[in-house]
Amino acid sequence: MKRYRREDEVSYALGITLTFELLKFSPEYATKVYIHSQMQRGESFDKLSSLCKELKIPMEFSDKPFNILSQKENCFCIGEFKKFDRPVSKGANHVVLHNPSNAGNMGTIMRSAAGFGITDLVIITPAVDHFDPKTVRASMGALFHLNISVFSSFEEYKEQYGNREMYPFMLKAKKKLSELKVKKPYSLIFGNEATGLPDSFLNEGTSVIISHSNRIDSLNLPIAASIALYEATKEDF
Repeated sequence: MKRYRREDEVSYALGITLTFELLKFSPEYATKVYIHSQMQRGESFDKLSSLCKELKIPMEFSDKPFNILSQKENCFCIGEFKKFDRPVSKGANHVVLHNPSNAGNMGTIMRSAAGFGITDLVIITPAVDHFDPKTVRASMGALFHLNISVFSSFEEYKEQYGNREMYPFMLKAKKKLSELKVKKPYSLIFGNEATGLPDSFLNEGTSVIISHSNRIDSLNLPIAASIALYEATKEDF
């Protein structure tokens, strides 16, 4: 076993909570569960063992994978899974991330999207690896609830999914979020953490700004995305 690399065919859910999310919501991709010698035997372990037996997923008792894969001292369970291709749906609402560069931010947005009921995520490259264990961990397992499609350009995405309302979030936007009435199906579009969206996105659908005080220059990406997701979906709950 080696440290995770982007070109690997498998990735890892680090921790028992994430492993349970994998086994419950994407069991068809799970390949193995690693157990550390210091993992306590009890109710959680019994549930995990029973689930692995039911799904016919092997459990390997070894500390070596943890020394290679996990930097966390309290990680005693790792779920290994095959990287999956589960494309977004044309009829669904999408979150579109344009050139995201931070694994933690991407994972946090995944979690917010799943929490607000949007389970279709589009990634425009270049982008951070959505299967990186850091992304999986930051998502708290929300990755396993999502459909994800990756495109090399926004134009390529539009060719397949362009018949929808587009809402790019930008500082130079035409409309305040508080004034927006979303129309389904829609795409909420967010730019890179440092540079945001290019000005060309002012011509894509209805550009939106999240108003805030002049004490800051902008909101960070996961917070902006979470606010936008709440506003877009608040009538759904």
